[in-house]
Amino acid sequence: MEEQRAPHLVVLTGAGISAESGIRTFRASDGLWEEHSIEAVATPEGFARDPERVLRFYNERREQVRRAEPNAAHRALAELEQAGIRVSIVTQNIDDLHERAGSRDVLHLHGEILMARSTVDERLRYPLRRGGIRLGDVCDKGSQLRPDVVWFGEAVPRYADACDIVAEADLLLVVGTSLAVMPAALLLEQVPLDAYAVLVDPDAHGLAPPGVGRLALPAGQGVPRLVEYWKATGQLEVPNDLLATEPATGSDEG
Repeated sequence: MEEQRAPHLVVLTGAGISAESGIRTFRASDGLWEEHSIEAVATPEGFARDPERVLRFYNERREQVRRAEPNAAHRALAELEQAGIRVSIVTQNIDDLHERAGSRDVLHLHGEILMARSTVDERLRYPLRRGGIRLGDVCDKGSQLRPDVVWFGEAVPRYADACDIVAEADLLLVVGTSLAVMPAALLLEQVPLDAYAVLVDPDAHGLAPPGVGRLALPAGQGVPRLVEYWKATGQLEVPNDLLATEPATGSDEG
């Protein structure tokens, strides 16, 4: 007799879920690009021109991540995993909030800010438990360390792994991303034909492409609401009455 496998939820998360924990995003109207140009702090060319400025920028971001705490959306996804649902998270975020909430299967498409890596051998990676990276900090091969993040103009080395994960989904939950950043936006093409996809975002009705369900709530409200339903039923289904929900007032986390 075949053993019944646990349903598999694949979650694609973006800057919106981290923003609810107080981490500043890049594309918001008051975002980081208002103060720093992409070319200066998030490209290999910018690092080559002024490595000290780039290291300082990411050291500041790193401290912000360390001060932040997982929010209701992060915690709900971890609780769902503990309830027996298989949960795989593919995140565009470089923070560790999913892991700190308790999620165990997390793939970082754009790298991890709490890691450093060699500038000559990307296999040489080092955890940054405290502090940051300074000019003169070197890898085991004697080369300058850099943030272990994917900059504009660089390849996304784990994209193929993300495609494989999405291709195994029973349901794809997209949280806090505009689905406009490439190549992550192309992951929707990997969703199995018999699987469903739903976007949780306050502007879901404007952002979701055809065929994707829309839950127009902030992550801290929408994700816990879905998780409670899935924990109660043991099935990865999204009832129509939930998709009709509009944001509640007076709360960020429901």
